[in-house]
Amino acid sequence: MRRYGRLRRIQQMDPLHDHERIFRWITQYEFPRDYLNGVSVAFLRDYGVPRVSRLLDRTQEFERAGQKRYDDTVLMAYELVRDGIGSEHGRATVRHLNRIHGRYRIPNEDYLYVLATTVVGPKRWIDRYGWRPLSEPETESLALVGRRLGELMGISRLPRDYTEFERFHDAYEREMFAYDPANRRVAAATLRVLTDWYPAPLRPLAARASLAVLDEPLLTALGFRPQPRWVRTATHRVLRARAALIRLLPPRPEFLPRRPKPRSYPFGWTLDDLGPHWAQSRPLTPLPDENPAEEADPRPAPAVPAPARTPGQPVPPQEAR
Repeated sequence: MRRYGRLRRIQQMDPLHDHERIFRWITQYEFPRDYLNGVSVAFLRDYGVPRVSRLLDRTQEFERAGQKRYDDTVLMAYELVRDGIGSEHGRATVRHLNRIHGRYRIPNEDYLYVLATTVVGPKRWIDRYGWRPLSEPETESLALVGRRLGELMGISRLPRDYTEFERFHDAYEREMFAYDPANRRVAAATLRVLTDWYPAPLRPLAARASLAVLDEPLLTALGFRPQPRWVRTATHRVLRARAALIRLLPPRPEFLPRRPKPRSYPFGWTLDDLGPHWAQSRPLTPLPDENPAEEADPRPAPAVPAPARTPGQPVPPQEAR
């Protein structure tokens, strides 16, 4: 297969019917590392919203087990599409995800924003630093996979396509980004996880580079100063040089998809390993499409999110789902 052979095949496919296959090609063949980098930036964007970061700060998961928290999120995404979202394994993954989140009162628009960052973040990273930009079918496949996950999680007012995801994402940030000490604590814990992947002498440089790819509104919300211009320029050039090099390499062969290599699970993992230890004590509940009365509202998201109550308190047993 030539370097652009898979892209030509994707351009002949219909995202409405083939989005899961296209998504697997994006994440396991065409842009595996860039997709993960986009997800990492999405993590940090979540922390620019005080009521999201306060909840995460209270759980102390990133302080106590930051690498596991990161690995679990990446592995959940992998398990979700491993056999297809509609497969029994994919649905079991969503049930497990729902019982973890069901412990907390989280407003619908916060769920929707976090979901939107996993659609918009990888797209923007790949377009900027990938060996080629995403095609339209690939972009819509990211949105359709995100929408289907949102439906199974019971999130309402889901965007219908990538444009609506992006519009909601940007409007939410304009409305909700604000500095809070919890933002910085959770972001610093996450950056420690990311920089610990490098040898000790390179960690300060890795931290600078990580901050250099973040935009100023996010840095302000996280409580970090922008990096000097020379750091931002050097980081950008290194990432673009990497993209040019990858463009010259042969494509990843079909028999060799990129698999997750989580540091927290050197001997492998099961679905039950993922998430906080207390998750196994919570009951699994039916998915929305298994209970028609709880199906998600198909209307698109509003341009600007409305205020909602502060999340974080455990749900009383009679209200837990």
